[in-house]
Amino acid sequence: MWRKVRIAMAGVCVAGVCTIPTPVASAPVPAVKTVKAAKPYCALYKCIALTFDDGPWPYTPALLDTLKKHKAKATFFLLGRKVANRPELTQRIEREGHEIGNHTWNHPDLTKLPDEEVLSELTSTSDVIYETIGRKPEIMRPPNGATNARISGLTAQLGLPQILWTGSTLDWQARNTKVIAARTLKLAKRDGVILLHDIVPETVKAMPGVLTKLEKQHYKFVTLTTLLQGRTLRGGEIYPPRGK
Repeated sequence: MWRKVRIAMAGVCVAGVCTIPTPVASAPVPAVKTVKAAKPYCALYKCIALTFDDGPWPYTPALLDTLKKHKAKATFFLLGRKVANRPELTQRIEREGHEIGNHTWNHPDLTKLPDEEVLSELTSTSDVIYETIGRKPEIMRPPNGATNARISGLTAQLGLPQILWTGSTLDWQARNTKVIAARTLKLAKRDGVILLHDIVPETVKAMPGVLTKLEKQHYKFVTLTTLLQGRTLRGGEIYPPRGK
């Protein structure tokens, strides 16, 4: 004699008697909250990047005092030989939250140098900045904006984007506080990159008034990296693109 065994409704039946398991109540699935990504700072505010070339220099501390008073951040493109001579000042620039970029060792026209000298100008500057503040710069500015396809290729090898500007005050020519202030205010625009020099004393003297007036226009003074709003530039890439 044998017994017929069959499975029914996920239960077990033996000799015509079926046992069906009691369903176990499943735990409620918690609702998933959608968290919106925070918008980049410069998508919310009217940002501008003030950039200062050729330092650090004896006028730089006064500029840093002004920036600190206005809670402004800036980007400094430093010369390697000056960093070597003023390490403490370079450290102050870093410590106070400003961005440091590579501006070569001696400020040559890179397009007129052979490849090995271009690389030497840039690597020696990155090295001395690293020795001074503990990290290498992630951006560079070619002196006088002089660049070409060959320089773009060499800076790409080093992973350094090339930062130009949307407007230059030509402060090194003007040497006049009122003229420099007027030019800076005229060039100001949202997401603008303004070229200035902290080696020009008249520029440093112009900055308190410039910052005050731009604050009234609701500008926020940010580093170049903040201005990029999370975008990562490729080595050798030119920003802002020429003609824009």
